[in-house]
Amino acid sequence: MIILLIIIGMSLVTMIPRVIPAFVVGQLEFKSWLNRWLNAIPYAALGALIFPGIMSVQEGQPHIGLIGGFVAIVLAALGLNVILVVMGAIFTVFLLLT
Repeated sequence: MIILLIIIGMSLVTMIPRVIPAFVVGQLEFKSWLNRWLNAIPYAALGALIFPGIMSVQEGQPHIGLIGGFVAIVLAALGLNVILVVMGAIFTVFLLLT
């Protein structure tokens, strides 16, 4: 019985900090500059996750990953589907490694 109470207590402690912001943020209106800044956070986080991988594609040859990343940027700027962007970057790196 004590284990069940511990599990319920832990789930409440975990759930409350996750649920409260969802209700509070929905009620707030941010200024336009803050909204623009908050909308940019996912892109910045994605870049921070991807860039180290780009630099370490081939040990001692970071230009290979940078070229692949540049190709991905160009393909994305052309408005291609994300699958085609990823495949284009992978194909470019493959060609440079062979």
